[in-house]
Amino acid sequence: MKKEKLLNNAEIASFCGQTAMLFRAGIAPEEGMNILLKDTKAAGGKEVIGKILEVCRQGESFHDAVASTGLFPDYVLNMIALGEESGNLDNCMQSLADYYEKEEMIADNIKSAVTYPFIMIIMMLVVIFVLISRVLPIFNQVFQELGSEMTGFAGTLLSIGNSINRYSLVLILLLVLIAAGYLFATKTSVGKRKTAKLLASFPLTRGFYEKLACQRFASGMAMALGSGMDTFASLDMVSLLVDHEKMRAKIEQCRKSIQEGETLSDALTHASIFSNLYSRMVAVGFRSGNIDTVMGKIADNYEKETDQKIQSILSILEPTLVILLSLIVGMILLSVILPLMGIMASIG
Repeated sequence: MKKEKLLNNAEIASFCGQTAMLFRAGIAPEEGMNILLKDTKAAGGKEVIGKILEVCRQGESFHDAVASTGLFPDYVLNMIALGEESGNLDNCMQSLADYYEKEEMIADNIKSAVTYPFIMIIMMLVVIFVLISRVLPIFNQVFQELGSEMTGFAGTLLSIGNSINRYSLVLILLLVLIAAGYLFATKTSVGKRKTAKLLASFPLTRGFYEKLACQRFASGMAMALGSGMDTFASLDMVSLLVDHEKMRAKIEQCRKSIQEGETLSDALTHASIFSNLYSRMVAVGFRSGNIDTVMGKIADNYEKETDQKIQSILSILEPTLVILLSLIVGMILLSVILPLMGIMASIG
């Protein structure tokens, strides 16, 4: 855990969940951090909690103590400040824990959806590389011994294989760059943002990322409204949580509609954030005083839809990649075996 790097979703969820449990038990922040410090095993975790405890002992607020680490996102700090001001710190910390647990689950689902096709494509390339650079030259020797040579598709592949053998160092460098690009896209925060932006505009994954943005919007609104924020402050907070340009534009449109006198449910409909059904649910939630519960339910529904979308994408990709690999390997082998069988038959 490096001090200059923000904590990841799992670390924030763990910290917020544990502190929420302590605060609900009536334990003050200073004593709570002292308990966590004794229970934490990781050196990095001890360093972070120790710094928070040190600031708490100086009489500062829990918000200032957490902010002093420089490891928490602004919206976490804002929620903690709101919780202290409203006397709802335990509920705010639990809301943050729930939110970041969902974010971690989303990240894992996206990673699994991206990793499997990537591995399959790499395996396909390796199999094709072995066939055209190692297997085809052996068949070519057989053809030469029989007084013939490879032509057509097989001859083209053989030429490609010979070129690959000549420039093997370049190929290895290219594979290293691809691997580095994959690690950059999946392990670094900048790479994750760029990958998400690319996939959000890609036709096959655009719908999935739109539903994902709706889920994050609903989950963020449930967290903010449940912690005592008003509608405008909640929308401002959620715009920081949602890493989706179109959704941010819709949120801004929603804010303008509310300023013009529309209800939140109408504003959500006009901004095309929610469907009419979900917007009506929001209206009912406002009238009954359960808006945060309704938003949480909507987030759960979107979560189920995104999970189904991921499974649907994987169910299509898995057989498609296997069939494609089989067809490519089959075409390569048949392009060699059929002419060879013709030569053997003519000799016989």
